[in-house]
Amino acid sequence: MKIYLNETHDEERAFYGITGARLKGCRFEGPADGESALKETADLEIENCDFLLRYPLWHTDRAAVTDCRMTETCRAALWYDNDILIKNSELGGIKAVRECNNISLEACRINSTEFGWFCRNIKMKDCELSSEYPFLHSSEMEFDGLKMKGKYSFQYTENVTFRNCRLDTKDAFWHSRNVTVYDSIVKGEYLAWYSENLRLVRCKIIGTQPLCYAKGLVIEDCEMIDCDLSFEKSYVHASVRGNIMSVKNPAGGVITADTIGEIIQEDKTSKCEIKFGKR
Repeated sequence: MKIYLNETHDEERAFYGITGARLKGCRFEGPADGESALKETADLEIENCDFLLRYPLWHTDRAAVTDCRMTETCRAALWYDNDILIKNSELGGIKAVRECNNISLEACRINSTEFGWFCRNIKMKDCELSSEYPFLHSSEMEFDGLKMKGKYSFQYTENVTFRNCRLDTKDAFWHSRNVTVYDSIVKGEYLAWYSENLRLVRCKIIGTQPLCYAKGLVIEDCEMIDCDLSFEKSYVHASVRGNIMSVKNPAGGVITADTIGEIIQEDKTSKCEIKFGKR
């Protein structure tokens, strides 16, 4: 394995096509402002490096990225990559991960608009993420200990599992399919409209007008805080601890809660059963 130690590069395609290499303490910056430093590469170990230039890792197969920093100027950092492990690193810059497969991130801090679009097999553990529009049209994902601040999150995602996460987002999970969330806090507005087979287990759900126009919706042993106009036109089986502020026109299923502040039933075709007390 060839080793590159404490080097600085700013030229276009500085390491184009290299395989079996280790880069440690390197910096990608300078007046030449070159792009695509590590394009079409494979079998890399990248440690304690700084990336300030655009498109550094495109079409890369099998790489381990550890203790690295990608700044705001490092746009579109990882595209079309396979089998990448990123640990204890900072990812900045718009569109940091896209069209990738089998990406694992551990203990990373990410600030990237449009993060994680059109990906498959993403795993994230103990990461912090700030993103306006993350994970559009991505699938086969697992999240554990994710702390996320977002807006339009997880739209059109499929086959996703969350555990012990804190999701502070706006209208998450729109048009999602086969998503399961365990032991998490989900805070936002208009949660999971038009979703299919969403399941929330032992979660705290916070925010206005959640869970409308959903099919196959399952809520197990959850709390719903400040949740008004919930479940409109949804087919739902819900077991809720405590109070639901209001329920509006659920389409079908069973809703069980300790108390419900208001039940609005304008739709006479509703076949949803509402129960109180012991679940």
